[in-house]
Amino acid sequence: MTYRVCFVCTGNICRSPMAEIVFRARVTEAGLDELVEVDSAGTGGWHEGDGADPRTVAVLEDNGYAGGHTARQFQPSWFSRLDLVIALDSGHLGALRRLAQTEQDARKVRLLRSYDPAAGDDLDVPDPYYGGTDGFEECLEMVEAASTGLLAAVRKDVEGRVA
Repeated sequence: MTYRVCFVCTGNICRSPMAEIVFRARVTEAGLDELVEVDSAGTGGWHEGDGADPRTVAVLEDNGYAGGHTARQFQPSWFSRLDLVIALDSGHLGALRRLAQTEQDARKVRLLRSYDPAAGDDLDVPDPYYGGTDGFEECLEMVEAASTGLLAAVRKDVEGRVA
């Protein structure tokens, strides 16, 4: 049975595709790509059908990541097939929990940086869209840091299903 993770930000062109691509790489490196499916979406549909922001693509490529992306909007019906819905900031967390039709669905929603013990109380990944490349680089650093803890949590869940 496939374990499914979906990363969600506002427009699905900056933070969530970055998290999707980085986490997919971590899943592959861990040898879990046959068991874990990773994708992303936005809380809104403004950029639906667009590729990732060119600055996202550039920062990812500069750091050795590759992968295509097409933006889409998160749909409440997806909760039934997802195991984890990872919000990139507290605004997304609230929006996703409001979309959840059951308590079980709401419990699937987590903040990405909650998986980074060094994050402290600041669990939002800032939106780099209106800034320069440095914001995208900072976003990547936060995503990479949280991906280690997230991978450990997903591995534990996957192994629990197999056992």
